[in-house]
Amino acid sequence: MPALYIMIPAALLIVGFAVYIFFWAVDSGQYDDLEGPAHSILFDDDDPRHQGALPQAERKTADKDDVPRA
Repeated sequence: MPALYIMIPAALLIVGFAVYIFFWAVDSGQYDDLEGPAHSILFDDDDPRHQGALPQAERKTADKDDVPRA
């Protein structure tokens, strides 16, 4: 029984810390782009034509650059 006096507050502290970390991750934008990293592993990083992981605003500027198309 005396162990519960230590374990219950410790468990509440751990849960509180986990909730804090979750809200920090959401506020800092960790969950903004869920599909980009999943699609970016399918393409070669050295390919200049690869635009799958670029945000839409950057794609428009990349389309205007003089990138040779094959």
